[in-house]
Amino acid sequence: MVIVFGSINLDLVTRVARFPTPGETVGAESFATYPGGKGANQALAAARAGAAVRLYGAIGTDAFADAALALLAAGGVDLDGVKRAAVPTGCATILVDAHGENCIAVASGANAHADPEAVPDSVLTPGTVVVLQQEVPAHANAVLIARAHRAGARIILNAAPARPLSIELLRQVDVLVVNESEVSASVPPAADAPALAVVITLGAKGALLRLAGKTVEAIAPRVAVADTTGAGDAFVGAMAAALDACASPADALRHGVAAGSLACTGAGAQPALPDKNAIAALLPLVTARALPDG
Repeated sequence: MVIVFGSINLDLVTRVARFPTPGETVGAESFATYPGGKGANQALAAARAGAAVRLYGAIGTDAFADAALALLAAGGVDLDGVKRAAVPTGCATILVDAHGENCIAVASGANAHADPEAVPDSVLTPGTVVVLQQEVPAHANAVLIARAHRAGARIILNAAPARPLSIELLRQVDVLVVNESEVSASVPPAADAPALAVVITLGAKGALLRLAGKTVEAIAPRVAVADTTGAGDAFVGAMAAALDACASPADALRHGVAAGSLACTGAGAQPALPDKNAIAALLPLVTARALPDG
């Protein structure tokens, strides 16, 4: 089983030809709302990739709340651990340019009230994969990571958005996922956390896995990019599902790259998340190789 603890948002997506400069107003080509939030996206990505998934987090009591959960419910994600708080639901304002690149501003709202104690001890077992991100308070993640580590669960931390992480916390994590811009803020020297697997996503180039002094590169296939929103979450969710199904770290990396690539071919974060059949079909085009030491 995959347990996801994290953010739940409604995404407000505006498509523009180019991003405005400070003080500039540009015309928009379209506007749409989609369910989002890194926790919710990764939960749905894992479910579509074939895992049994439970999501823990918080939403508000406003009009955005039900819309934020709609695709998760339709996708079979267990939402019993999602609590309501008397504050607005988390909201992300997203601009997507003509090349499919995005820039995002996030208002945490109810995500600031995500409660790690809502995750019962009964679901934290050696057979569980626990997935966390950093759109909820740091102390909430730290509490759940410590509990999950003591229980022997496998822990994946997607360190996004970037913030400093203590060595003590990273020594309890099994897999750290970062992108190229997050590496310097999150990745410790290998000697400080020797058992930690570090995954670095590289956008259109694929991803790297560093573990026990070895590096594996998974190369992404070419796809027609429509919108990169949610591609990183598709990667994390599919990788978690593969690990839950007992794939090797290198094979899980390939599953993540396939899912992340496919997520770029559709609009919106959750609507574009691929299912396990689509991932399996693209997987032969995701090549992996061991890189020379050093």
